[in-house]
Amino acid sequence: MGDTVIAVAGTLLGGLLAGLLQARSTRAARIADRAERRVDDLRAALGALVAAIGDQRRTMWHREHLRLTGASAADYDTARAASHTTRSAVTAPLVTVSGLEPDLAPAAPAAARAAFDLRGVSDLDTLAAMREHAVTATDNLVAAAGCTFQGA
Repeated sequence: MGDTVIAVAGTLLGGLLAGLLQARSTRAARIADRAERRVDDLRAALGALVAAIGDQRRTMWHREHLRLTGASAADYDTARAASHTTRSAVTAPLVTVSGLEPDLAPAAPAAARAAFDLRGVSDLDTLAAMREHAVTATDNLVAAAGCTFQGA
């Protein structure tokens, strides 16, 4: 009878151990899947953000160039409307990137702000300098993202 009790206890403990190991394995797989989805979501959001910032930078440069060179009011108004559209397109990916990766929270808004800051410059030389600053800020965001992905 003692052998039977030991055999039953061993079977129960073996089943319990197998269940615990399975639960731990499932949890580890879920954590890995969640981390992989986060990285994929961050890559997508960064791609969208960099593209949106580039579009904003181009439309702002065009808009301000028209203003500084004395283009017609109709041409300027068209460029202004386009710049409002591209500025709005920056918001969602900016929020997503900042939420998914707090380490990018300083670089992402700085890149967006640099593109927005092309507005109202005083002359063409300043416009060119501000455009270069905006390109550099976006490059800094991409470099910071590269460091983030290396650590992931």
